[in-house]
Amino acid sequence: MTTIRLVDEHSASPEVAEIFADIRATLHMPYVPALFRAIAHNPAYLRVSWERVKVVMGPGLIDRKTKEMIATAVSAVNGCDYCVYAHSAALRAMGSSEAELVELMSVVDLFSGFNKMLNGLQVEPDIGVRSHL
Repeated sequence: MTTIRLVDEHSASPEVAEIFADIRATLHMPYVPALFRAIAHNPAYLRVSWERVKVVMGPGLIDRKTKEMIATAVSAVNGCDYCVYAHSAALRAMGSSEAELVELMSVVDLFSGFNKMLNGLQVEPDIGVRSHL
C-alpha cells in the first residue's frame, strides 16, 4: 500500500500536468504510472527524474530490449516488485517469452549467489581489467 497519496492526473498543477502529458505520450500509455504520480509532489524532482528516464532508456548504444532486461534484473535484485512487474510487462510487449524471462532470472540467480559468495569470502579479482594493468 502506498504511504502517500498519488497526485491525481486531473487535478495536477500546470507544471506537473505538462510532464504527465509527456510521460503518457512517450510511453504510449493512457495513464501516468504510479511511480511518477508518487514523486509529482515535488515537481522539480519529477521533471529531472523523467528527463533521466528519457535519456537513459531512450536510443543509445544499448538497444531498448537489453535496457529493459537490465532494469528487470536490477529490480529483482533490489526487491522492487513494482519495477519487476513494469519492466517484465515491457519485455513481454517486445516479444519476450516466458522461457526468456526465466532465463533472465536464472542469470540474476546465478550472479546474485556468486556475488554474495565472493564478497563474503573476500576473493580478490584475478581476471578482467585488473589482470591487464
